[in-house]
Amino acid sequence: MKILVINAGSSSLKFQLFEMNENKVIAKGNVERINDKGSFIKYVANGKQLKTEAVITNHKEGLKLVIEHLTDSNIGVIKSVNEINAFGHRVVNVGEEYFDSCVVTRELLGEFKQHVDFSPLHNPGAFYGIEACLDICPNTTNVAVFDIGFHKTLQPKVYRYAIPKRYYDKYKIRRYGAHGTSHYYVSRKCAELMGRDIKTLKIITCHIGSGASITAVKNGESIETSMGFTPLEGVIMNTRCGDIDAAVVEYICKKENITPTEVINIFNKESGLLGITGDISDMRDLNDNFDRPDVKLAYEMYCHRAKKYIGAYAAVLGGVDAIVFTAGIGENQESIREDMLEGLEFIGISVNHAKNWSLKRGETADISSKDSKVKVYVIPTDEESVIAEQTLNIIKK
Repeated sequence: MKILVINAGSSSLKFQLFEMNENKVIAKGNVERINDKGSFIKYVANGKQLKTEAVITNHKEGLKLVIEHLTDSNIGVIKSVNEINAFGHRVVNVGEEYFDSCVVTRELLGEFKQHVDFSPLHNPGAFYGIEACLDICPNTTNVAVFDIGFHKTLQPKVYRYAIPKRYYDKYKIRRYGAHGTSHYYVSRKCAELMGRDIKTLKIITCHIGSGASITAVKNGESIETSMGFTPLEGVIMNTRCGDIDAAVVEYICKKENITPTEVINIFNKESGLLGITGDISDMRDLNDNFDRPDVKLAYEMYCHRAKKYIGAYAAVLGGVDAIVFTAGIGENQESIREDMLEGLEFIGISVNHAKNWSLKRGETADISSKDSKVKVYVIPTDEESVIAEQTLNIIKK
């Protein structure tokens, strides 16, 4: 049983081919700079890595190139595209009716497109990826796995905004969250590491990457999460501002004579770390420029906002058994992990400095100190395996 997981962006197409019978990835890679100069495909299989430059003007051409590599007589891992039993697609959010993974037909894709504004930065790429699969392999099942799926268990007191009810009734304006496959995966991995049933645990999962979100997981279910109606709300991110007074939108519109759409674009693409420093959005570059006051401020704001959420979620959970760090920054930035938890010793959280700073890239580890009442873990996320697993569950029905 083989499933090709696709995570398509506006100009990229990441892929992993899973052999589900053996629960392993047999090929992976990404197509980059679609419809741009210097487009290429990176391909990894059988211990070999290959990068090929090509003219790739759309996602359909990108997928064709992926299939050519997968079926190549020298570097391929399958003889025919017919060996692929299903395509699993990451879709962020198309509204409240779609939390659960589902089969996507051409008709349903058309309906999804009517709800692109639930995640305008991510949905177009996902739709391009699904369309490419439908065009090239019309007889192969496509399954959409939604980023918001894990947050289906949020209660109305959590997901409703305190705005007129008519806006929820008419437009479904509410908290949806994101990174659900990641929070799902690492919370379960955490329970495994603790040797505990996840239905008995209170876990705070911190997905800290270029996009970042924090989730409170109680008894295996998401009960609170930092991202909201879109992935803009919550903690400070690389280029997103996170929480902000909504009145600031109107204020900037009037002062700068620009539209709300332009302001939201600024909040998504020119804010966060980039907005505070003026020229740095990557945490690695931030660390290299710590002598600059604006860089130090950006770092402090970043950690402070996350700490507020961790403390608040410990209260919402009524205590916490474990904290998990994952994603690019959470897995690889030692100082971030310590500074986000500094001062939380009063609720039993303590990090072992030596363990934290001795971690190797991609390593799973318990970095809590011996006397810490709360376990602190670094767990590399694996969203693709969750998408493959949920795709398999759908096609088995």
